[in-house]
Amino acid sequence: MTIRQTLIVSERGQITLPQELRKKLGIKPGTALVAQEEDGKVILIPAAVTPVEIYSDEEIRGWLVEDQIDDKERKRILKKARRQ
Repeated sequence: MTIRQTLIVSERGQITLPQELRKKLGIKPGTALVAQEEDGKVILIPAAVTPVEIYSDEEIRGWLVEDQIDDKERKRILKKARRQ
């Protein structure tokens, strides 16, 4: 069954999707959608949302310091690598 209903765009550019359409498509409050224009039509596509963690410069510098190896360890690794 195709759902067709006229929607009115508010002054802020907002529309309300009809409850029947939201229910049919499983669109709940907080659902992320991508709006795309295609051949003069507006298409709404469910968006995949992946949480992103942003690290501070200080955290990154700390990891770089932790990842450093001393000269003795570097020589041991190089010696082992040359044997192989």
